[in-house]
Amino acid sequence: MLELRHIHKYYNPGTVQEMCLFDDFNLTVEKGEFVSVVGSNGSGKTSMLNLICGNIDADRGQIFIDGKDITRQKEYKRLKNIGRVYQNPAMGTCPDMTILENLSLADHKGMFFGLQRGTNRKKEKEYRELLSQLGLGLEDKLHVKVGSLSGGQRQAMSLLMSTMTPIDFLILDEHTAALDPKTADLIMELTEKIVREKKLTAIMVTHNLRYAVQYGSRLLMLHQGNAVIDIKGEEKKQMKIEDILEKFNEISVECGNG
Repeated sequence: MLELRHIHKYYNPGTVQEMCLFDDFNLTVEKGEFVSVVGSNGSGKTSMLNLICGNIDADRGQIFIDGKDITRQKEYKRLKNIGRVYQNPAMGTCPDMTILENLSLADHKGMFFGLQRGTNRKKEKEYRELLSQLGLGLEDKLHVKVGSLSGGQRQAMSLLMSTMTPIDFLILDEHTAALDPKTADLIMELTEKIVREKKLTAIMVTHNLRYAVQYGSRLLMLHQGNAVIDIKGEEKKQMKIEDILEKFNEISVECGNG
C-alpha cells in the first residue's frame, strides 16, 4: 500500500514566482490497484510521480510504502521496489548497448556485478522467451544495438526491463504519448498484461482519456494539486470519456476560460 499524507509542495519559494502545487494533499493506493491519472498541464500529475519516486522532496508531509516511512529515503533505494517507464522511449534504455546488454543490466538492478562479464550467455534463452512475448520479433535481435530500434520497440523494452526484477509498484509517466496510435495501443495491451500477470500496483499518468477510461481499476483526476475525481470499482467501469470532458469544461469555466 502507498500513502501520501499531508503533502505540501512549493516551487520557487520566497520569490515572486512562488507557486503552491500541493497543499495538504492526501492519497492512498491499495495493493493491486491500477490507477489512471488525468489532469491539465500543471495539475500536479508528474510532480506526484516524482514525489513517490524520490526525484523531488516534499516540503512537508510523509510518504509510506506498506507502513514504512520512505519520505527521506534516497531515490536509488526506492527504485529497488519501483519500476518507472517515461514518456521518452530513449530514457529507459541505453542506445549504444545491445538488447542483450540492456536486458542483462535490468536483470541485475540493485545487485553488484563485480569483476565479471556483464552478459551471461546462459540467460540468452530466457531473454529470448521474454522478448518473444512482446510479439515484435526482438527475440531475433539480441545483438542489435537498441538505438536502431523504433520508438515502440524501445518503449516495449523499457516496460519489460522495468519489471524484470521483483517490484511492488509500476510508475507509468505518459508512456504512450510519444508513440503513434497503433503502437500506443500495443504498448497499453502489453502494460495491462504485465500488471495483471505480475500482480503489480500501478499508477499511470496519461493524456489519453480513452486509455484512462478503458484501463485500470481506479481513475484519478487532478486539478491544481487536488483530486477532483477519484472513482473505482463499478463507478469507474461506468465512467465515459464524455464525463471526464464535462469535468474539464467545468474547471475551465471556473478558471475564467469559458
